[in-house]
Amino acid sequence: MTGLHTLFPRSSFVGFDHLFNELEFTAKHAQDHYPPHNIIKNGESEYLIELAVAGFSEDEINIEVKDRTLTVKGEHVSKGREFIHRGISTKKFKRTFRLSEHVNVNGADIQDGILAIELHYIIPEQLRPRKIQIGKHEELTHDYNSQLLTETDGNHPSRTTL
Repeated sequence: MTGLHTLFPRSSFVGFDHLFNELEFTAKHAQDHYPPHNIIKNGESEYLIELAVAGFSEDEINIEVKDRTLTVKGEHVSKGREFIHRGISTKKFKRTFRLSEHVNVNGADIQDGILAIELHYIIPEQLRPRKIQIGKHEELTHDYNSQLLTETDGNHPSRTTL
């Protein structure tokens, strides 16, 4: 992480710890390539993560979301077979994906050796664009403005405090 710290010294940025943590997380996991995966965007707010998990059963895979991190773990249980050649990897794995704060995991399914995890980006109501009609005041905005106009600074009764 020397490159990141040299390029962007933390001492020059105040309040950006979360951004540095995300960059460090990304750099730390940049070389994680197993199992192979695809990230597909299906429309404006739908995503699909596909992981190649041939050789793993549903019981051998664990999917968890915690602190905006989606973690997929796989641990193959040996069936005691003797292999002459093993070309399908069943090594233990842990794959992590950082999720945006408004991304929800809808579910997962395994079909034909592909684990598919459905994600949905949901914009909260307060962040969605809304049309403001001229001449109409919303109750919340009106009350807030009235409150600002009636609050005064103790030293100067004619000033409003913000």
